[in-house]
Amino acid sequence: MKRQHIVLLIIALFSLGSCVTMKKFNDLEKKCTTETEQLKQENEQLSVQARELKFKVQQMEEKIRSLASDSADLMQQLEMLRKNYNQLDRAYNELQAAQEELLKGNERETARLLKKLQASQEELTDRENRLKTLERDLQEKKMILDRMAVELDQRNARMKELETILYRKDSTVKALKNKVSDALLGFEKEGLSVNIRNGKVYVSLEEKLLFQSGSTEVDPRGIAALKRLAKVLEQNPDINITIEGHTDDVPVIPSASIRDNWDLSVKRATAIVRILLDGTKIDPRRLTASGRGEFMPVDPAKTKEARQKNRRTEIILTPKLDELLKILESE
Repeated sequence: MKRQHIVLLIIALFSLGSCVTMKKFNDLEKKCTTETEQLKQENEQLSVQARELKFKVQQMEEKIRSLASDSADLMQQLEMLRKNYNQLDRAYNELQAAQEELLKGNERETARLLKKLQASQEELTDRENRLKTLERDLQEKKMILDRMAVELDQRNARMKELETILYRKDSTVKALKNKVSDALLGFEKEGLSVNIRNGKVYVSLEEKLLFQSGSTEVDPRGIAALKRLAKVLEQNPDINITIEGHTDDVPVIPSASIRDNWDLSVKRATAIVRILLDGTKIDPRRLTASGRGEFMPVDPAKTKEARQKNRRTEIILTPKLDELLKILESE
């Protein structure tokens, strides 16, 4: 991503010295659009990942409740078998005592009692085997339950870690928005606004604050606003910066340096990049300059007021998500 930023910046710098072909601007637009879409997809993937983890946690909790219920049933069966075993054991002892008393008596009665005793012994053996089987099953269920409990704890810990990072990201965006708003206080009535959209801070500057009509040279008042913004960006190195130039749908009068609205929007963006970098310690790799021409209006109406809104420059501030991406890649 950093290498792409450098390539885009180099292309933008070279574009100031000579006329840039439409193909180069289209390539630049595609790259910028791709990066914007990637950021949106990353944000959406984070939300999807969070929802999927919550769903998995719910499934694990349901399995644990089911295993706990099965374990309780097995314990009840085990207790019943123990009671039956004790009853059979008492019956066996009683039959054995009766056998000893009847050995001197009727042989037929003795044979009957012996047969009954043998059946009791066989049943007792069968109950003992079933009891051992249930005990093994119970032990296996307990091991599975313990393992799933550990896995659930790990997933809960991962979920909390993700939620903490997302909360910290949102807090960072809000704090950044407040810092930018404070730094640019006094410019609101001159066509400047600061707001949060899609987890990013958008600084929107109307043409009247920055440029004369059809010009790529920033006015002194616009330079003052950009210098204030540069101080905030310099103090927040974990923020990526995208500068997007926008025009209205009225074609620019072609000149030696400006061919069309694409040209105008890109060169305005690169002019702002230079002002942000001039005399600051901002890493150039953090910046991306792009032109949108007239193709992303905020107001599609064909009125004077709508066209004034559409002639703007947007500086988009995006927190880096390296920490969150590492966690997602470890899943």
